[in-house]
Amino acid sequence: MKYLLSLSFLLLLGQSIALGQDPIYSQFFSAPLQINPASVGNTLAPRITMNYRSQWPSFNRAYVTYGVAYEQFFEPLNSSIGLMVQADEAGDGIYKQNNVSVIYGYRLAINRDFFVKLGIEVGGGQTILSWDKLVFFDQLDALQGNIFSSQELRPNNLSSTYLDIGTGLMAYGKQFYAGFSLKHINIPNQAILAINDNLNTGLPLRTTVHMGGEFSLQQSNKSNGGSFVSPNAMFIKQGQFAQVNAGAYIGSGSIFGGIWYRHAFKNSDAAIFLFGVQYDVLKIGYSYDFTLSRLASAAGGSGGAHEIALTFNFENSASWQRQKKATRYNDCLKIFR
Repeated sequence: MKYLLSLSFLLLLGQSIALGQDPIYSQFFSAPLQINPASVGNTLAPRITMNYRSQWPSFNRAYVTYGVAYEQFFEPLNSSIGLMVQADEAGDGIYKQNNVSVIYGYRLAINRDFFVKLGIEVGGGQTILSWDKLVFFDQLDALQGNIFSSQELRPNNLSSTYLDIGTGLMAYGKQFYAGFSLKHINIPNQAILAINDNLNTGLPLRTTVHMGGEFSLQQSNKSNGGSFVSPNAMFIKQGQFAQVNAGAYIGSGSIFGGIWYRHAFKNSDAAIFLFGVQYDVLKIGYSYDFTLSRLASAAGGSGGAHEIALTFNFENSASWQRQKKATRYNDCLKIFR
């Protein structure tokens, strides 16, 4: 029974890969470029973000995602640039996707406290199939398991590369933000094995709408960093998949946390819990996705999802704070800092 459950999961995993779906971080505010190219350069100083996500670890490392991004705003040009690298592994590394993107953003000041930003993303991707990790039916013995050599023919090509284009728009002020983005506008073909037409239609367009606000609970001063709450919501649709993520981020001095609920339209997906600390230029957050779908009881449980985000925001250094006061720069909400 355990073998059959594992096999059923791998079949579902293969279907998800065939249809194509991007990994989405629960700490989306710590991976803003992955959500919307228009988020690039929301701080005056350089910012580096690093993300790690392990989803459903009970199923033999079902999905593991790594990401790193660099971004910076150039005030004289009202422009931002960013570089994002991401690696996604499915099925304990059987199927891998690597992506590199260059992002440009332009900021338009409507007035001193309201801005609109346009972002354009151009990048490339690579998909890799680890053939030696696959197990075929002719390798299996009813009693002893995987003991035979497969007669399946190894394909000549086990990887593919593709061009990927995206864009986004974001508006924000002192107490709110709203954004819209389109990823994979060119519907890139990332297929490796063209078994039939259904597996060769390209990576589906991903549409994202996100918004949020920020409300002060206690003003900051020399001895207190202040506190605030930031309610937010995000809707994402890609092909046949869609999700809504809604909740709130709370910060008080150097400590922050939050709780969100993610719904996958056809079923409840997960409750997300976040805790983190921020000191000087470093910010670190840990989140756990508590599975609410039927996977919670399948084969002993999914293991939820673990996520760690590191942010180096050099704007928080004393020298950059002095420079910021000398400018009229107004960055985005604290949830992104």
